[in-house]
Amino acid sequence: MLTEERHEIILELLQEKRSITVAEIKDRLGISESTIRRDLNTLDRERKLTKVFGGAVALDTAPFALELSVPQKLKVNEQEKRCIARYAVSLIHPHDFVYLDAGTTTGYMLEYLAERDVTFVTNAVEHARRLAVAGFRAILVGGELRGTTEAIIGAQAVLAIQEYHFTVGFFGTNGISRHYGCSTPDDSEALVKKTALRQCGKVYVLADSTKFDEVSSVSFAGYHDVQIISERIPKGYEKFGNILLAQPED
Repeated sequence: MLTEERHEIILELLQEKRSITVAEIKDRLGISESTIRRDLNTLDRERKLTKVFGGAVALDTAPFALELSVPQKLKVNEQEKRCIARYAVSLIHPHDFVYLDAGTTTGYMLEYLAERDVTFVTNAVEHARRLAVAGFRAILVGGELRGTTEAIIGAQAVLAIQEYHFTVGFFGTNGISRHYGCSTPDDSEALVKKTALRQCGKVYVLADSTKFDEVSSVSFAGYHDVQIISERIPKGYEKFGNILLAQPED
């Protein structure tokens, strides 16, 4: 299929749905994710759409106000997320008091948990439900439920988190930049992340390599304030030493 034909189909899908993921384009066109990202970059430069993490939104949609839903994000870079999640679980030790941030990559951690003598605090309703069903001690912070990310946010959540002292915390992010650090689209969600991060003895941010050099509207941590777990170290980030490489299973 010619490049122009692909672009036309992508724009038609976007006109119909207003937002679209890389996975949805792949299902429709049967092309590689790398080709899709090149197409989206080209169309973004031509001001025909706005590229966001995991896909694109229509040009007249405010990119920082819109975020892909949990079901949309779930299959974006799934293998990379699973690899990262599996490695993150290996960093949990007996008697840990763990903060588990909302997000799809942190959600994949739940499939690999083995250590039982651990307490989890989370602002993700679905994380808490799955942990409790699996027999783990899970504490869900109270507050306002944000529909897009299914995360608990707001003043009540912040006040509750300030009372805890976590041995370790695992966080999701929408973008990572050397200059702007870790960022997310929603200021209320950023405040919850920032508060929880300050209460953790060790901090890990789970991010597949496509999130590097992406900047969302609100920063919640400086780049050098966190340890990052990723499946690949992107070019230009090798020298900083705060990226832990998650290796895929043989």
